[in-house]
Amino acid sequence: MTYPGSNPGQARGTGYVRPSIPLTPEQDVDRSESIGTLVKDATAQVSTLVRAEIELAKLEIVSSAKQGAVGAVFFVVAGVIGLFSLFFFWFMVGEILDLWLPRSLSFAIVFIVMVILAGLFVLIGLRKVKKIRKPEKTIQSLQDTATTLKRAASHPDVPTKA
Repeated sequence: MTYPGSNPGQARGTGYVRPSIPLTPEQDVDRSESIGTLVKDATAQVSTLVRAEIELAKLEIVSSAKQGAVGAVFFVVAGVIGLFSLFFFWFMVGEILDLWLPRSLSFAIVFIVMVILAGLFVLIGLRKVKKIRKPEKTIQSLQDTATTLKRAASHPDVPTKA
């Protein structure tokens, strides 16, 4: 969606370029037009606005879903390593009880390294999941639209600029 006075495809106040649905410029209202024509024009403009809002929401949700998926992959990797670590842990306990150190020490080292790797993957997964944000641009755009529509409803004779 483009805003009056801005470059199409560029968000307000940022260097971020986003897809846009161009809005038609507001035309002067011909007071002699029928109510049906005015309703048709209003319906077309609302339809364009709704499509633009849906497109913005889709873009933000897809981005957040991708980040969530990457974080989930790291949790799965941590779980798999954790399960393999259990095998080595119990094998280590058996060796310690049987032989008292030389051979079991090697299994202890393997176990510790695998636990450290699992912890590292958990931390990476947490970082990725914490980067997921709510769709702030969509929320702000919807608030702007609601404010504009309320203003237009309370002052029907005064043209408003978004």
